[in-house]
Amino acid sequence: MGKHMNRRAWLGTAATGGTLLGLGDLFFLSRLPPVSAAETQLSSNAVQMEPDIEPLVQLLEKTPRDRLLEEVASRIRRGLSYREVLAALLLAGVRNVQPRPGVGFKFHAVLAVNSVHLASLSAPDRERWLPIFWALDYFKEAQARDQSEGGWRMKPVDERAVPPAAKAHVAFVQAMDTWDEAAVDVAVAALARTASANEIFELFYRYGARDFRSIGHKAIFVSNMQRVLPLIGWRYAEPVLRSLAYALLMHEGDNPAGRDAPSDRPWRQNQARLAQIPAAWQGGKPAGEKTIELLAVLRQSTSEAACDKLVELLKGGTAPQSIWDALFCGAAELLLRQPGIVALHALTTTNALHFAYQTTGDDATRRLLMLQNAAFLPMFRAAIEGRGKVACRIAGSTDAAAHGPWMMITGSR
Repeated sequence: MGKHMNRRAWLGTAATGGTLLGLGDLFFLSRLPPVSAAETQLSSNAVQMEPDIEPLVQLLEKTPRDRLLEEVASRIRRGLSYREVLAALLLAGVRNVQPRPGVGFKFHAVLAVNSVHLASLSAPDRERWLPIFWALDYFKEAQARDQSEGGWRMKPVDERAVPPAAKAHVAFVQAMDTWDEAAVDVAVAALARTASANEIFELFYRYGARDFRSIGHKAIFVSNMQRVLPLIGWRYAEPVLRSLAYALLMHEGDNPAGRDAPSDRPWRQNQARLAQIPAAWQGGKPAGEKTIELLAVLRQSTSEAACDKLVELLKGGTAPQSIWDALFCGAAELLLRQPGIVALHALTTTNALHFAYQTTGDDATRRLLMLQNAAFLPMFRAAIEGRGKVACRIAGSTDAAAHGPWMMITGSR
């Protein structure tokens, strides 16, 4: 690979020239500096991965960015599997990239792993490595940025404080409710070692939707990790879940448990709304006109009004699918009104919350996720209005009730 060839140029060349593995002989290995035995030892100040994957994770961490793709390609030629590369990519990300100050930005190196996998699945056979190699390079970029900000690395678990299996669930809930980082870290480690994946993600679905900080990235992180962990193997789950729990505790200022911050208010208010939804709420009938009614509230009113309208519709016998139609259309409209990063995440957050809604087996969690989504969309709308020009006139077709809520944007401010 040419010394000055950048990531995009090299990947483009690989895509047009055939498989990534056609790199020729391994002449470049002779130019690599020797690695001493001491250099291969992991610092005792960083979490240790499973022994079968640790050497590959270290390879991703220690290999310079301009040599990493060639090095991984040569390993693939010698038998390294797709799943091993995907696992190492995720684990290197959670060990080296801090999900702070916001669960986004550089941390997309972790958040994007599931999306990269989906892109690989959709690609032709000869190009399936391209998204993975892009992500490998992006990890090095994120790692470098994190190092420039202080060099954060995930530390080993405080084994002395890990609660016994019988107390892990309660310990985790109490620690999350009080936003206690140290207690959460040891509790989630105990859960990863003793609880089922379903039990753990039932907890994370709720806490991923708890607050509006990081424009939905918390819910996105939860759903993406629920998707990707089965691909790489549950034995690698502990550091991933520790990173996830740490990300969900991101907040500004004083402990949120002791104040009524706007980001947390819908969660507290929606606890009371849960009891207002009838037991047979999933048996309602689809109603396009009810979708449009909820859309009208999402466009111009508050989070409180949106949640109240959602409860009213469920009590009146509207099918949940009609409500989700309004939530997805409302999110999509925001992106049409102001294409950009914030409005984009209104849509990706709705997708993540809907995935959790479909996956959870807990009725109360399902209702809460829908309510939180309804609360978040007016908050997204307020956020994009603070960023500049926003298209404002949205008109439905005259027969929208018959044909569904397809909308047209006309005008801007």
